[in-house]
Formats: sequence, structure tokens, C-alpha cells
Amino acid sequence: MKIRTVFLPALCFLILLFVVESCGTNTEKTASDTAAADSMQSASIPHTVMSALKAKFPGAVIQKWTQENEDGMIFYDIEFMQNARKLEADIMDNGMLHNWEKTIDVKELPAVVTMAVQKEYPKSTLKESMVVTAVKDGDDVLEGYEIVLVTADM
Repeated sequence: MKIRTVFLPALCFLILLFVVESCGTNTEKTASDTAAADSMQSASIPHTVMSALKAKFPGAVIQKWTQENEDGMIFYDIEFMQNARKLEADIMDNGMLHNWEKTIDVKELPAVVTMAVQKEYPKSTLKESMVVTAVKDGDDVLEGYEIVLVTADM
């Protein structure tokens, strides 16, 4: 059994396949309770990043975050809960929101997305799905869907 993450871009629905594993330089922090999360947020994540997160997602409670360096740019990949829903956001160290993801029920995926996955991975089971939203010039734009699925070992 393999767990795979599939990203389906909104416009062309091409399947890009990623085996679930981390790559690059990451600094990971987790929070086991709200008090630890609040302390960790104020002590470790830059104020500009926290301000951007709280402005876009009021009441966000951070579950885990990583600091990543991509092409010389520093991003904070933040996983959090808001109103009992799991979300993720990539925020640059200057406070600019790059993109964000929201967990959705697999049943909420557009039919064309579900059919594309079933065609490419006919014996797979969809485990988790997220809608990916890019932020371009301050506007939210649908970027695609990230899907975690379980496939049989080959």
C-alpha cells in the first residue's frame, strides 16, 4: 500500500504525482494544546507572518508549521484549524500570502476531478482532499485540488 498526493490544477486537470515526503530545508514545530500554540506563535513566527495569518483567518489555531527556503525566498507553511476545519497557508516572511488550502469532503470534489483520479488510479481510495487557492494581486484564485489517495503496491 502506498500513500500518494495528487495535485490537479484547476485549468487543465493534469495529474502531478508526489510521494508524500518532505524535501528541502524545514524547521518544524508542533503544538499539543492551545496554550503551547499561542506561546509558540508569538515566540517563533515573525509578527508580519502572524498578522497576515490572523487577518485572513481570524481565530486560526496553529497545529504545525515549517519554515522553508525555496529559490532564496523564506516561506512559512502553517497548518491550522479554523471553525473546526483544517487549513494550510504558505506565507512569505514579509507577510505576503502566497496560497492557502482548505480541507473539503471528497464528495465536494468536482466530478471531472474525481473521474480524472479514477481513470489514472482505478484501484485507489481517496483519503483526503483540499481545494488549493492561490493569492494573485490580493485576489483569491482557484489553483487546483490536492488529493491524498491510497494505491496498491506495484
